[in-house]
Amino acid sequence: MSGTFTQAQEIGNTPSDSIPAVENKVEILPGDLPQIPSEIVNDTIQKDSIQKENELLTDIVDYFGEDYVFMNRKESKIYMYNKAYIKYEDMQIDAGIIIFDYNKKEVYAKGIVDSTGAYTQLPVFIQGTNQVEPDSIRFNYDTQKALIYNSRTEQGEFKVKAEVSKRENDSVVFLNNVKFTTAKDIDNPEYYFYARKVKFVPKKKIVTGLTNMYIADVPTPLGLPFGFFPLEEDRASGFIIPTIGENNNRGFFFQNGGYYFAVNDYIDLLTLGDYYTNGSYGMRIESNYALRYRFRGNVNFRYEKLLNSERGFPDFSEASVYNIRWTHSQDAKANPSSRFSASVNLGSSRYYQQSINQVNTANFLNNTLSSSVSYSKTFEGEPQVNLNIAATHSQNTNTQEINLTLPNITASMSRVFPFAPKTGIKKGIIQNLNFQYDVTAENRMNTTDSLFFKKEMFDNALLGARHSIPLSTNFKIFKYLSASAGTSYQETWVMKTTRKSFDPELNEIVNDTINSFDSYRTYNFNTSLGTTIYGMFNLGENKKIQALRHVMRPSVGYSINPGFNQYYEELRYNPTIAGGMTEEEVLIYSRFENSMYGAPNQNYSSSIGIGLSNTLEAKVKSKDSTSTEPKRISLLNNLNFNTAYSISADSLKWEPLRFSGSIPVVEKLDINFSGILDPYALDNNDNKINTFNIDNGGSLFRLTSANVSMNYSFSSKDFEKKEEDAKNSETFRSGGRPDDLFGDSNDISNPTYIGNREDAEERDVNIGRYNYAIPWDIRLAYTISYDNTRRQNEISSHSLMFSGNVDLSPRWSVGASSGYDFKDKGFTFTQFRFQRDLESWQMSFNWVPFSARSSWYFFIGIKSSVLSDIKYDKRREPDRQL
Repeated sequence: MSGTFTQAQEIGNTPSDSIPAVENKVEILPGDLPQIPSEIVNDTIQKDSIQKENELLTDIVDYFGEDYVFMNRKESKIYMYNKAYIKYEDMQIDAGIIIFDYNKKEVYAKGIVDSTGAYTQLPVFIQGTNQVEPDSIRFNYDTQKALIYNSRTEQGEFKVKAEVSKRENDSVVFLNNVKFTTAKDIDNPEYYFYARKVKFVPKKKIVTGLTNMYIADVPTPLGLPFGFFPLEEDRASGFIIPTIGENNNRGFFFQNGGYYFAVNDYIDLLTLGDYYTNGSYGMRIESNYALRYRFRGNVNFRYEKLLNSERGFPDFSEASVYNIRWTHSQDAKANPSSRFSASVNLGSSRYYQQSINQVNTANFLNNTLSSSVSYSKTFEGEPQVNLNIAATHSQNTNTQEINLTLPNITASMSRVFPFAPKTGIKKGIIQNLNFQYDVTAENRMNTTDSLFFKKEMFDNALLGARHSIPLSTNFKIFKYLSASAGTSYQETWVMKTTRKSFDPELNEIVNDTINSFDSYRTYNFNTSLGTTIYGMFNLGENKKIQALRHVMRPSVGYSINPGFNQYYEELRYNPTIAGGMTEEEVLIYSRFENSMYGAPNQNYSSSIGIGLSNTLEAKVKSKDSTSTEPKRISLLNNLNFNTAYSISADSLKWEPLRFSGSIPVVEKLDINFSGILDPYALDNNDNKINTFNIDNGGSLFRLTSANVSMNYSFSSKDFEKKEEDAKNSETFRSGGRPDDLFGDSNDISNPTYIGNREDAEERDVNIGRYNYAIPWDIRLAYTISYDNTRRQNEISSHSLMFSGNVDLSPRWSVGASSGYDFKDKGFTFTQFRFQRDLESWQMSFNWVPFSARSSWYFFIGIKSSVLSDIKYDKRREPDRQL
């Protein structure tokens, strides 16, 4: 049953006989029309002095009750019972019983008691986007004020429950005896904050008086005389409370305190700082930016000034480390013909070893930092031209050597077939003849940490360009042989050359750098011939292995590289030794030998290259009885053999035979192997001689080196981390592995939560114990290398790396990463991880039990971002002096 209630002002009725009915048709002539007076006559009727009363309701009231709707005109009330609701303007109340008093302009709502005695159909008060679920409610739709008892509401990540709530207007609510928490169950939370008096401004803030923290309904000594909790749905600027602790070498500290700037919808800024009482300090600036359908990125800068011990003490030391990270990606739809991207990770080589603001259990094992910032542009047309401008950086953290190109410009023109037919397929040598044009220009700098971006780095820079025009063609011979031939012309420009001279006074050769333009030109020729041979061995359709298929791809090639002696010079000099002058010596050198691309070939070379590629597959009977086709599996992937014979060499004409291949064992497990076989023997001094090993009493080949490696990952559910999640991890962004094979890292300023929110939702389905299936995952990496170049006959490296995680229960997770070095008889870097999901809280413990990186880190805190400052963490740092 439903109805509407409206009230409007009455108007008087006009008697029906005041206007006589016209039954007959009357014809009106133009002369019968009344004449318009020449003067305007004012009406003497005065304006109504009675003011119009305001209406009782300004909108339609819609109400409903499933069992009945009773209107008591004497009491001016409407009663609605069972699954009742009332709607007025933007307000709606659902409840078991609703009483609408239109004299007092109030609505009363409460639940009903069912046949079992349970209090059901509690009121739900909705106004706009705000929703409150109380035990009962009293609302005045004229003043918009309300009294709400035992209300439950959700604002952002907060859930609020109050005994009595007084709603003043749309923006202010006063609460008494309030519990607020981020736990999912507001009636039985694992923790909550209790306040006697609260001012609640929806979607903006919660302001409290005396507030205490309760855990499992037990009060804790944690309390505040007043509290302020922001409820901004959008990002908001605000202070970040630092972590307070003590360090043995640096004293007390304030760590990761700062300010977050919500600049606008497209960019934000985070500033954090550290301070230690011995004078050490650090700073971190991070910004995220995004423009929809255009680009997105992240900039991160960290700097730390580290003082160990106190000034004047013998163990005092001082160091400065920094790290810069920048990632930028452009949306593919932004511009199809141009693209800008950046991936930067550079800084002090010792940053990951010495930084005190994160636990670098995985990143310090990475020995290389690399960066690339590039812009590419495609110029459509015939031929098409591609332009790429980039700056690259490569840094070895062990040797502290830095290689930098700033900039690197590459332009290439697509292949041009000058003799190709306008329509149809290209055939023959002439029609397939094509050429290209490529140019590369670089400004290359090689420096170290101590000289990075100093004058010496730019003084030693090498600038040059290389133009290349390859000319090639391909054709068929006897239908089965594929032949190709080509030549390449290169012109190299450099801005620095070297001139050598002998200084009699110093009695040494002096190298003078000539800063001027110079160039040289080279060319070569190559040709190749190859084919594909298929072999099929049928074993019978009734057998498990029905057939074997062997595919061989032999190839032979010939290349000529002329010698360019015109770019070499002779330096004749007489060095002085004790007792007088020596005989004249001759030094042959090229002025381009220290240039960017090096010197051209001096010696003529001519060689024949031989290669063979093999794959082996099998057709096996399918286990699926409904399948009509056999299953194809791979037995051997890319077994490659390569060698070469030098026509121009006077000795050791045969190059060593190199082989490589892969053997699939099971799904996701391949055994990769490679090695070098040398046909020549060694003399008594372990030097290679121009005698075949078989002629020296040995075998046909000597195995000089070999390597076998395999990687395998498997789990109870055969799952792995998604590539997107892995590439967003702190470890991967810092240059480490995307998995946890070498351990996992923790950014102390932003502790990672246990799993993501979706995983947490799945775990909440069953929070008990696993009855029979415990989820787990394992990753293995095995490698062994053999070296016998000079009769060492030794295993140069032999190790097994492994990592795994086990979910002991839906909320308990244990993980470990370690390895064993079979050569040195010891464990490699080892880390243990313990994680506990405490519903609204999270706890983690990372432990490195031994090695120079021995350390541990404990963290417990609230998951919610609005209460992320409520946490406790403790750690023991590695001994930096080791």
